Amino acid sequence: MGRRPSGRVTVRQVAAASGYSVGTVSRALSGHPAVAPATRDEVLALAARLGAPVPARASAASGRDPGAPVLVRCPYVLDDYFGRVVTAAVESLAVHGRRAVLDTGEAARERPVVAGLAGDRGLAGAVLVLPPEPVRQLEALRAGGFPFVVVDPMAALPADVPSVSSAHLTSARALTAHLLELGHRRIGVVGGPTEWLASRSRLAGHASALADAGLLPDPSLRRSVRPTADDGYAAACDLLDAPGPGGPPTAIVAFNDKVASGVLRAAAERGLAVPGDLAVTGFDDLDLARSTVPALTTARQPLEEMGRMAVSLLLRLVARQAVDALHVSLATELVVRGSTAPPPSSPK
Repeated sequence: MGRRPSGRVTVRQVAAASGYSVGTVSRALSGHPAVAPATRDEVLALAARLGAPVPARASAASGRDPGAPVLVRCPYVLDDYFGRVVTAAVESLAVHGRRAVLDTGEAARERPVVAGLAGDRGLAGAVLVLPPEPVRQLEALRAGGFPFVVVDPMAALPADVPSVSSAHLTSARALTAHLLELGHRRIGVVGGPTEWLASRSRLAGHASALADAGLLPDPSLRRSVRPTADDGYAAACDLLDAPGPGGPPTAIVAFNDKVASGVLRAAAERGLAVPGDLAVTGFDDLDLARSTVPALTTARQPLEEMGRMAVSLLLRLVARQAVDALHVSLATELVVRGSTAPPPSSPK
């Protein structure tokens, strides 16, 4: 096999000689836990024979105690959303005889934990729930050979960074399609932060459902807020009090159940009946969705399963088993309750 004039052996050359893909060779050389030990050893041996330098990090994962505890990091308040994910992850670890080290609460965001995980030999791996760290830190952690799984990523991740999430696009598409089937055409959207992957995916799902009905999204009917009840209330007030050229919305799709509860409050203050005058949908199916009046139509996220699936995937990575699907997207369920009905002008 020929070499470059510099004498440096490339990843592509090792891949060509070994018969493995460039991605597999790259992961083997970086010590990525998704590569089976036998494959990694074969690639490293061939690379050494060809004269390629083998990075020290390629063997880093093998020096980690596979029986060490697992970090479960969720730098948010453990409410009825995050609490369900974290609890399921901890319980699943216990079923597998694993101890969990918890790093939770808003104060955890100020601690630079992720950057130092690759050198922490006291941990077998980590479950990172909605990590606020930039993607480049997660890429560096992956390159360092530390096993981890991201739950509900905040930003789009590279193909070789393991993650578990819900099917946000198809879920949002189903919610908007439900409203369209009821006869709604002016549908407001109170979405989440625009930089969040979930927000962008749900907006895409909403637009897809509108397109199927021959409609275009109306920017005047869209607001982006933090996912809180108060922000949902403020956005709904704005939508209902300052309608666009086509008038106020007859339905509002909220980013989550908390935002939807704020929308319900805004409607009640204006004497609007839900669902008679305004249909409202949420997302998540928290306990709150069944406690509002009326109860919310929403998309049920499999929050507990997200925690369990993350642990299952992580333990396979810790055991250095080959994993073909590193990005797992779990289906949601459309739950129709009393907050949606045809618009006032539609025949009953």
